[in-house]
Amino acid sequence: MDIEQVKALGDTIRAEVGKAVVGLDEAVELMLVALFASGHILLEGPPGTAKTFLAQCFARAAGLDYGRIQFTPDLLPGDILGSNLFNFQTSSFTLTRGPIFTELLLADEINRTPPKTQAALLEAMQERTVTIDGVDHRLSDRFMVVATQNPIENQGVYPLPEAQLDRFLFKYEVGYPSAEEEHRIVTAMGNRFGMPRPEEWGVAQVADAATIRAAADAVAANRLAEEVVDYVVRLVRATRSTGDLQIGASPRAAATLAAAARARAALDGRDFVLPDDVKRLAPAALRHRVILSPAAEIDGRSVDAVIAALVEQVEAPR
Repeated sequence: MDIEQVKALGDTIRAEVGKAVVGLDEAVELMLVALFASGHILLEGPPGTAKTFLAQCFARAAGLDYGRIQFTPDLLPGDILGSNLFNFQTSSFTLTRGPIFTELLLADEINRTPPKTQAALLEAMQERTVTIDGVDHRLSDRFMVVATQNPIENQGVYPLPEAQLDRFLFKYEVGYPSAEEEHRIVTAMGNRFGMPRPEEWGVAQVADAATIRAAADAVAANRLAEEVVDYVVRLVRATRSTGDLQIGASPRAAATLAAAARARAALDGRDFVLPDDVKRLAPAALRHRVILSPAAEIDGRSVDAVIAALVEQVEAPR
């Protein structure tokens, strides 16, 4: 598959998701980048803003097996991974696979469950492997976590540990739609109650495993010039030296930002990465990996404002 075909595939998936989902174009773009760069995405926003429906539509359009886990305070790691159960007929243990054995896993309201259960996803997100009773089980090479969470100020939520957050390629903040978008939503969906189904809105499968794998291979081969690599490193290292941040981004952040920039360039029809690709993705790739300093919090500064300032300050190659 060449770069033009990757761009065409991305445009087709966008169009299919757009049949049912209104006003989340940037989120769809980041999900495409995550898919082609083998990453995961965290969607944060208030209830009722189509986070779950977006994941369902994206999975259907991209031809991904879809699984969902509703995270609750009493959820256990075994409820996610599965377990070996004794079969009295065969006098042996049989693996009962949990919902994590899928391709697109929707971890719904992931911050409703304690950190011990959240951590059950760590190995799967990093290595695409699940270990149960000392035995490794491989997941699909297309395995992708789309996690949703309510804003942390809501009641009954647990903040995600830093190690968990660092496994997400992006964090996208889902806001309320504009008045025009909300009017379109009410016009289209105001005659029914409950969760709509993607197929009811004409969302069709437009890709398969071979197509996605070929697209990911083409993205991985995209050119990343040495000066752009240097820019990514300098930008990420700048998060560790500014007084506005108590904790900066990790080396993993730099590596995954570079991979994401390759995918972003391909979706734009280019076989080379521009500094603008890095700039465009930097907020979503870094906002969940840094922590504001106490002084910045007292001054009322936000993480996004600090990252935007760093993007302006760090000189980009021409």
